[in-house]
Formats: sequence, C-alpha cells, structure tokens
Amino acid sequence: MRMHIELDDELIAEVDRITGPRGRSAYVRSALETAVARSLRERSLAAAAGALADTEHEWDADPAQWVHDQRHGDHRRVG
Repeated sequence: MRMHIELDDELIAEVDRITGPRGRSAYVRSALETAVARSLRERSLAAAAGALADTEHEWDADPAQWVHDQRHGDHRRVG
C-alpha cells in the first residue's frame, strides 16, 4: 500500500546520506516497523503494570537465595 507523508528536506537529506536515494522506502519501512513494535511493547507493559502484588512472594525474604534455588532446583538441568 502506498501512503503520502511530508518530511522536512533536512530529514530526507539525512536519510539519503545514510541509505542513498534508492533506499528511502526500505529505511522508512524499517523505522516504522521498529516504532510500531516499541509502541506495542509499551502498551503491553503498561497493561501488565500492577498485575503482580508488591508483597507475599516466595522470594521476599531472600531474593538471591530464591534465584539460586530456582537455578539449582531442577537436577535435570545442565550447568
């Protein structure tokens, strides 16, 4: 699909220096994909905020020991 966007001449010149004039579309496509992915990640994080209680976790007393136990608790695990 095509779309029309307006960009400052300085920005287009900078993109051309980076990609060459034949690389504009691919560069803009990649930048938009990155921005959309970041926005979706931020929405997911915001939606999940507060989903975990602040207290009453198995790890509250000694987080380092809890991590150690998790890493070494499965004897099938290598390493």
